[in-house]
Amino acid sequence: MEIQGKTILITGGGSGIGLEAAKQFLAIGAKVIVTGRNRAKLDAVEKANPAITTIQSDVANNEEVKFLFNKIQEMGGIDILYNNAAVLVPPSNLGIANDKHSEGAAYEMEVNYIGVIRLNNMFMDMLQSRKEAAIINTTSILSQAPSLIEATYSSSKTALAFYTVSLREHLKIIGSNLKIFELVPPLVATEMTADRKDKKISVEEMVRGLIIGLQKEHYTIRVGDAKLFSLINRFFPKTAFRLINPKKSHQLLKN
Repeated sequence: MEIQGKTILITGGGSGIGLEAAKQFLAIGAKVIVTGRNRAKLDAVEKANPAITTIQSDVANNEEVKFLFNKIQEMGGIDILYNNAAVLVPPSNLGIANDKHSEGAAYEMEVNYIGVIRLNNMFMDMLQSRKEAAIINTTSILSQAPSLIEATYSSSKTALAFYTVSLREHLKIIGSNLKIFELVPPLVATEMTADRKDKKISVEEMVRGLIIGLQKEHYTIRVGDAKLFSLINRFFPKTAFRLINPKKSHQLLKN
């Protein structure tokens, strides 16, 4: 897929993976728009990177998504929608059965799954009208083997993975040229994972892998250890489960 000259919308683009993606897409000749909830972060992005356009919005809010769509339509539309925004409720706030558990699960599902569908539905006609366009949905290796301490986050990403496959096949059936990519990252060094001591890859490496996958049209883009993990999970699912859930994580469930 050609990226140069395309207009890309990145959700959750105020920091971390989204911001790094904005920079790398910009460097190869794309026009970049980022959106996020935090106005201060977006202002900092614009100040440091004047070529990046920012629009404040929350993917979990239907009215704000409509506002985002209208603003982008006024600007001429987009060619690529990169659904990067996601939330992870800290394991310390969750239990097997309590109010915080259900509230956290609803929040993760609203942003990580429903929010993606909301954006995709809103921009579907616009994207299908383009000569070459794409949607990128970000799942996780946790959609293949669940984390015991991040069970509802894993569930939201599993739902998104199944939806992504279904959307891709549905569009093929109706003869659409819209490309649907699934990005499957391993653990990435971001604010969300700052407390994790496990092996991580940098946001720079993650985004480089994404761009290579888009250019080669690998519709399932596995970056870094996600490639090896997929093979382990396929042939040795119990080993994959133990890799995600080492014994040291069991202590968090007891506390």
